[in-house]
Amino acid sequence: MTKVTIIINPYQFPTLQASLEKMGITGLTVTNVLGCGMQKGHTEYYRGAPVKTKLLPKVQVDIVVCKIPTETFVDTVKEALYTGHVGDGKIFIYDVENVIKIRTGEEGYDALQDEE
Repeated sequence: MTKVTIIINPYQFPTLQASLEKMGITGLTVTNVLGCGMQKGHTEYYRGAPVKTKLLPKVQVDIVVCKIPTETFVDTVKEALYTGHVGDGKIFIYDVENVIKIRTGEEGYDALQDEE
């Protein structure tokens, strides 16, 4: 099992969501976050005075992948989000030791499956 964290611009989220649905991804966690990277913020104006904003709004998407090969998943996400411009986002990949579904006590792969 692998946890994939994707940090993107908010306007890219609908594209990512559609791509995930096509892959059959049913579970994800989405968080609105603030961050900066290569973009280093931008200048806004407050009452006519320039204010340097270093933290930009981003969307963080966390997904635990177990059925789809991680490399296939990442390739699909990169293809969906690529624009070639600064701010396309980042993908972080982590190993997951275990998952436990609190309600049923199921662990591992079974804890991530939908009941049908």
